[in-house]
Amino acid sequence: MKKIGLITSGGDSPGMNACIRAVVRTAISKGLCVTGFYRGYDGLIDNDYVELTAKSVSNIIHRGGTILKSARSPRFLSKEGKLLAVEHIKQHLLDGLIVIGGDGSFKGASALTDLYPIKVIGCPGTIDNDLVGTDYTIGYDTAINTVVDAVDKIRDTAESHDRIFVVEVMGRDAGLIALRSAIGSGAEAILIPERQGDLELLIDKIKTWRNTKSSKIIMVAEGDESGGAVNVANTIKREFPNFDVKISILGHIQRGGNPTCMERVNASLMGFYAVNALLEGKTNSMIGLINKKVSYTPFKDAVKHIDELNPVLLEVLEVLSN
Repeated sequence: MKKIGLITSGGDSPGMNACIRAVVRTAISKGLCVTGFYRGYDGLIDNDYVELTAKSVSNIIHRGGTILKSARSPRFLSKEGKLLAVEHIKQHLLDGLIVIGGDGSFKGASALTDLYPIKVIGCPGTIDNDLVGTDYTIGYDTAINTVVDAVDKIRDTAESHDRIFVVEVMGRDAGLIALRSAIGSGAEAILIPERQGDLELLIDKIKTWRNTKSSKIIMVAEGDESGGAVNVANTIKREFPNFDVKISILGHIQRGGNPTCMERVNASLMGFYAVNALLEGKTNSMIGLINKKVSYTPFKDAVKHIDELNPVLLEVLEVLSN
C-alpha cells in the first residue's frame, strides 16, 4: 500500500478535522501518501482533490467542521456516479480509502467496493451517536456539551420568569443527544423517537409536578413522534393555559464549535487506527472505541440503528427529574 484517499461525508461533526489530521500524519509516518477529496463522494465523482501533507493539516485539531468539506451525494446513488468515482480512484492509484461519516457514508463505501476491489475503512463521524460498534461517535461529546451550555443559559431566563421551556435538539432517528444532555442539564422530561406515547405521559407528569421548582425544561428530539418542540409546546398550552411556555430550537449550533478535548483524543485515535487497519489488510469495517479499546465492525453491522437506549440512563433521568 502506497497511497490512500480520504473523504468526509454526510453531516459534518466536530472532531472530523482532528481525525483528518491523525489520518494524514499517521499515513505519512508509515510512508504513505494521502489524497483528500472535497465534499465527500461528490469530490470523488468530480475529481476535486488536494494532496494532503503534514503542513496542510497543521492547526486544524481545534476547529469544528471539516477542511475537506462534506455533502450528501444524490449523484453517487446512481451507477454512473459510482463508476466515475471508481475511474478517479484508479487515476490516482489509490490502494485504500478512509471514509469519515455516518451510516449513509458507510453504505456508499460498501457499494463502491462492489464495483472495485479497493480496501475501505470508516471512522464514525456523526453527532447522533447511533452507530453500532463504538461507545462514542466523532462529534457526539461536543454536541451534547453544546446543548448543555445552551440549556444552562435558557434555564437562567426560565427561572426569572417561571417558565416552561421546550427545547428541541437534533436526533431525527435517535434520542441519544436528548437523553444525555437532559441528564447533564437537569431537564425535567424528554421526548425521543425510541419511545411511543411520550407526549401523553408528559401531560400526565406535568399534572404531578411540584411547585417548588420555578422553571421546567422539556427536551425534545426532532424525530419524536410528537412532531417537534412547536407541537409539544402548543399541546401543553392547550392543556395548561395558565402556564408560560416558550420554545427554543437549537438546530445546527449542535454541529458547530470547537471539539472538546475528549472528542479530539477519540477522533485522533480513530484516525490512527484507521490507517493501521488498512495496512493490516482490513476492509469494509468501521473503526470504533469500546471500553477505550479499538474495535472493528463490518459496515453491514455498524449501520444498524441502536433501537434501545440504556435503561439505567432513562431511570436516572426519571429519578433525578422529580
